[in-house]
Amino acid sequence: MFERMKEDINAVFDRDPAARSAIEVFFCYPGLHAVWFHRLSHWFWTHENFFIARFISHLGRFFTGIEIHPGATIGRKFFIDHGMGVVIGETAEIGDNVTLYHGVTLGGVSWEKVKRHPTLEDNVVVGSGAKVLGPFTVGKGSKIGSNSVVVKEVPPNATVVGIPGRVVMGTESPTSRPDLEHGKIPDPEAKAISCLFDQIRELEKKYSDLAAEHQELKKRVEGGS
Repeated sequence: MFERMKEDINAVFDRDPAARSAIEVFFCYPGLHAVWFHRLSHWFWTHENFFIARFISHLGRFFTGIEIHPGATIGRKFFIDHGMGVVIGETAEIGDNVTLYHGVTLGGVSWEKVKRHPTLEDNVVVGSGAKVLGPFTVGKGSKIGSNSVVVKEVPPNATVVGIPGRVVMGTESPTSRPDLEHGKIPDPEAKAISCLFDQIRELEKKYSDLAAEHQELKKRVEGGS
């Protein structure tokens, strides 16, 4: 148990440059506390002590502002940065080295008692305010931009932005550190407009070349007559 707690604290140091000491992380990081509350509540949930599991989960939400259903499955080195407003549903599955920022929702789109929440594979990063809704998989190493709404499968090592979420960078090379530089995520609309301008410039160049050839041909014809 203590080795696992040490691993959780080290995960904070790996992904938050603001962390100064183990004591600070232990006492002042609600994302870390929420994970520990979840571990305890999940143990009771898997042993079918559902009321105790939900009560512990409720206490975790009260103290941290982070709501993780005790039925959710969470891997190792899970890190919630800041965390206020994060909601993780009952059938959500989270792999290793996953990072969530504040305001993230891993939600469902059905009232049926089936798998209705997303699966996040290893090394996924979800930006602040993003909503991932439905029983699909977000592939390993993928990044979801802030305030995106993702409602369908995401391939591995992709970057998704927008409402609804669209893959704007596919199959990147995996990195050793889970990172999300929000300012460097591409804007698909701006990219499309830029492509249109490039095409217009190319057409203008072709028109100018044709006009010049026409004038040259006209001079030759007039000179020959």
